[in-house]
Amino acid sequence: MDGDGAAKAKAAAVLSLWLQGFGEACCLHRVLLLCLRSRPLLRRTGQCFLFNGFIFLGSIFVLNSVVIPALWWILPDQCSLLLSHQLCPLRGTLIFYSILRVLLVQCFYLLWFYPLYVFSIVLSTIWYNDIAKFGYAAMGRSKFPGEKDSSQSNSPTSQNASHVKKPAGLGGVMIGIGEQVYSILLLSVFFLEVYATGFIPYIGKVLNFLLLAWMYAYYCFEYKWNFNEVPLDKRLDYFQSYWPFFAGFGSPCVLAIFFFSPLVSYGIMAILYPLFVLTATASRAEQAISFEKHKWRPAGVEKLPIFYIADNVS
Repeated sequence: MDGDGAAKAKAAAVLSLWLQGFGEACCLHRVLLLCLRSRPLLRRTGQCFLFNGFIFLGSIFVLNSVVIPALWWILPDQCSLLLSHQLCPLRGTLIFYSILRVLLVQCFYLLWFYPLYVFSIVLSTIWYNDIAKFGYAAMGRSKFPGEKDSSQSNSPTSQNASHVKKPAGLGGVMIGIGEQVYSILLLSVFFLEVYATGFIPYIGKVLNFLLLAWMYAYYCFEYKWNFNEVPLDKRLDYFQSYWPFFAGFGSPCVLAIFFFSPLVSYGIMAILYPLFVLTATASRAEQAISFEKHKWRPAGVEKLPIFYIADNVS
C-alpha cells in the first residue's frame, strides 16, 4: 500500500506541474497587456502576424484554393472534361497535361514558397528576438526573484552554485560564445532526436509530441533566461528537474501544429510562437518554481535526463 501511495503521490505531483505549465501557456491575455505597454512590441508582433499569417499562410491558401483547382480545370486528366473531345483518343495528351500540371505546381513551390520559407525563417528569427527583448523591457524586470533571494542566503554552497560569475574581459566573452555555440549544438542534436522519434512504430507519435513540447517550451523560456544571464548548466538542470511543467507549457504549442502539413504547421507556429514567448516572458511561475539550488527538486518528481543523448553527443 505504501508503494501504491507513493506512486499516486508522484503521479499527482507530475499532473499538478503539467497543468500549471499548460495553464501558464494559455495565459495569452498577458500578450495584450504587454503590447499595450510597448508600442515597439506591438509593431513587431503585428509585422510577424502580417508576414507569416497574411503572406505565408495566405499564399498556401491561394495555391490550394485557386491555383491548383484552376490547373485541374485547364489541364484535366479526364476526357469528359476536355474542351475539345477530339483530343480524347490521344492518350498522350492527358499524360502531357498531368506532367505539365505537376511541373507548374513545383515551379510555384520553387520560385515562391521555398524562397518565402527561407526568408520567413531569417526574418522571423530577428523578429522573435526583438519581440522577446521588447516584452522583457515591458515587464520591467532585471532578475528572477529566486536569484535575488539566493543572494541573501547564508549557505556557501547555495551562493557558489547560484553566483558563479563569468570572468571579465575577453575570458567572459569567450565563455559566453562557448555557451551559445554549445547550446546551438545541443538543441540541434535534440531536434534530430525529435525527428527520429516520428519513425518509431506505435509510440513514435506520442514520443514525438512530448519531445516537441519540451523543445518549444525550452525555446520560449530561453529568451528570458538569456536576458537574465542564467548559466547554461543551471537552466538545463532546472529544466530537467521541472520537466512536467515544461511539458505542459509546450503542449498547446504542439497541439496547434501537430495535425497539419509541414508548411502549414510552420506558418501556424510562426504566428503563435511569439505569443508563447511573450507568455513565458510574462510568466511569474519562477516565483513558485525557484531557481534556488535546494528547491530544484519538486516533491515527488525525479529529475528526468531529457538532454542526456544530446548532451553526450554535443
